[in-house]
Amino acid sequence: MTIRESIEEIEKKTLSPYAVFSSESKGRVRDESEDDLRPVFQRDRDRILHSKSFRRLKDKTQVFLTPQGDHYRTRLIHTLEVSQNARTVAKALRLNEDLVEAIALGHDLGHTPFGHAGERALARVCSLGFEHSEQSLRVVDVLEKDMAGLNLTFEVRDGIVNHRTAGHPATLEGKIVQFSDKIAYMHHDMDDAIRAGILADDSVPSHIGDVAGYKTAERLDYFIHDIVTESIGKDDICMSESAAKAMKDLREWMFKSVYTNPKAKSEEGKAESLIESRYMYFFNRPDRLPMEYRQLMSRTNDPLERIVCDYISSMTDRYAIGVYSDLFIPTSWAVK
Repeated sequence: MTIRESIEEIEKKTLSPYAVFSSESKGRVRDESEDDLRPVFQRDRDRILHSKSFRRLKDKTQVFLTPQGDHYRTRLIHTLEVSQNARTVAKALRLNEDLVEAIALGHDLGHTPFGHAGERALARVCSLGFEHSEQSLRVVDVLEKDMAGLNLTFEVRDGIVNHRTAGHPATLEGKIVQFSDKIAYMHHDMDDAIRAGILADDSVPSHIGDVAGYKTAERLDYFIHDIVTESIGKDDICMSESAAKAMKDLREWMFKSVYTNPKAKSEEGKAESLIESRYMYFFNRPDRLPMEYRQLMSRTNDPLERIVCDYISSMTDRYAIGVYSDLFIPTSWAVK
C-alpha cells in the first residue's frame, strides 16, 4: 500500500460521511497516473500554489488602489485569509481540508488588476462579458503551465467557478469557500478602511454589532462559529437566520460606507479607463499581443476578445501601468 492509499484510508475512517473523499474524486479532464505520496486534492493545492498566476496575486488590488502603507491587503492576502477561514470550518466539520484549501487558493486566480474596477471595465468593453470566477477556471484549465493548464480535479474546478454569490457548488467544501470568501473580504476590507481613516473602529451600526459584535475579531468568531454550529451533522453548509441577516446587513453597510466611498474609490475611474484603453489597443492590434497569446488563439480558435481579456486580466497592477506607459506615454529621446 502506498502512502497516498494510506492517507485515503485514514480519510474514510475519520472524515464526515458528507465529505468528498480523495479516492472518490470524479477525476481530471485528462487522465494521469496517481502520485504515490499525495491524494488528488493535495496535488491540486500544490499545483495552484506553485503557479505563476498565484504569485501574481501579490501585486493585485483587493479594494484600495495603490494605498500608502505596507499593511493593506492585496489579492494574495485576501486569498490566504479565505483559505484560513475555510480550513477552520472544514476541520470542525470533518470535511476535506485539502479540497477546501485548493479551492480557496485558486478562487481568484483570474481576477483583474485594480480589483473589481478592472473587472467592471473588461465586462463593459468586451462583447463577450467578463466574470472573474469564470476567468479563474480558464486560468487553471487553459492558461497556466505555458497554456497547457493544470489539469485539476472536477471538485476543485467546480468550487473555483462557483465561489461567487450566485454560484451553486457541488460539494460542501465548495460551499465553505463560498461563505469564507464573503466573511473574509467584508472583515479585512473593514479593517483596511479603519486603517485608512474611512471608518472608525466602533462605527458598526448597533443592529449589526448587537448581533455579531462590534470588533472585527468578534464578528469573525461569531460568523464562523455560527456556520459550524448550524452545519454539524447536515449535508449542507448553512447559517442561522439571525447570522444570515447580520451578514446581509453588514454587506449593505459596507457598500455604502466603503465600497462606494469617494475616498476609497477616487482613483477607480482612472483604472477603468486604463483597462479599457488597453483592451481596445490590443483588440485593434492583435499582432502586438505576446506570442504565446497569439499562438493560443491559433490553437484553440478562441475569439480575439477572449484572448485579449486573458492577457489583460493576467496582469498585476504594476505591470498594467507599465504596459500603459509603454503604449501611450511618450518617452524622452535625444539626437546623437
